[in-house]
Amino acid sequence: MNRLILTAAMTGAMLTTAFAQQPTPEQMEMAYSAARNQLGVLAYCQEKGFIDGSASEIQTKLLALVPTPADASKGDTAEAVGKQGKVSVMGMEQDLTTAAKAQGIDEAKLCEMMASALKQAAANLPQ
Repeated sequence: MNRLILTAAMTGAMLTTAFAQQPTPEQMEMAYSAARNQLGVLAYCQEKGFIDGSASEIQTKLLALVPTPADASKGDTAEAVGKQGKVSVMGMEQDLTTAAKAQGIDEAKLCEMMASALKQAAANLPQ
């Protein structure tokens, strides 16, 4: 499940790569939903006071690079799940508390790690 958290944290980098490989509509929908979930998770972390709003701002900018599917309802659901403190990627869900405990850290540290990973990934993207 630790891979699930890392996968979610690297969504921003995957989005850019996806465009270079002519993704299928299903892949784009999955990328969009994952990005929306990550936005929700970051909002959860921010609401709890674990991170500031900078990671959410970066995620919002990255999300703007992904075409919105004709039916955005899965993205809406994914973001709502994220706001409950649950990472949802590729059909799997895990709450942040469980993921943090599995890594021997608290939820605040996990939020900080995800925000930091997102910022690093975004810094490496072409401007």
